[in-house]
Amino acid sequence: MKILNLYACLGGNRYKWGDEHDITAVELDAEIAKLYQERFPNDTVIVGDAHQYLLDNYKDYDFIWSSPPCPTHSCFQVSMKNVRKMKYPDMKLYQEIIFLKHFFDGKYCVENVIPYYEPLIPAKKRGRHLYWTNFNLPSIVSTRKNPDLSRTKNIVKVLSEFHDYDFTKYNGKQSKRKIARNLVDYEAGQTILDTAMGIIQKQDIKQRELF
Repeated sequence: MKILNLYACLGGNRYKWGDEHDITAVELDAEIAKLYQERFPNDTVIVGDAHQYLLDNYKDYDFIWSSPPCPTHSCFQVSMKNVRKMKYPDMKLYQEIIFLKHFFDGKYCVENVIPYYEPLIPAKKRGRHLYWTNFNLPSIVSTRKNPDLSRTKNIVKVLSEFHDYDFTKYNGKQSKRKIARNLVDYEAGQTILDTAMGIIQKQDIKQRELF
């Protein structure tokens, strides 16, 4: 199956997808993209604008995963409103959801945080995240318990253990803590892809039976 993994970061969602798929990952940060390639050497890694890449290439894939940047949607925005310069919510999130719903023929999953406002498009809430998909998700996508970050000083170390990745390898301009916190739980990524694959396979069988 041909998979497009947008805003790939270090591949939290992709970690348990295996190597039987043809996966293209798009990541804007060149240093992160390099580390992703080291982690998943069989994937095609593109350093570039994931939002534009989706528009230009969506027809080439069977399954698309997108995790647009979440900081401007996060509840953290409200808690910090008196101490930082505020930003508009990045509406690329909703642009992609609308676009995929109406123009993409395959299965898709758009992932983001639970926002500080009522989501403009209804989503499926699972744990601390929202998922917009064109297929039904299991009520539980991961049985892994998120670590309590309020009780630790070394957040990067705790999240390195949780995600099975050493974030200290990153030497770019972004905060290691931010990158570590933004990674998707790999069990959720695996469950969602497996669910989409099961539906795709059933559709293929039904179509073959028709002929």
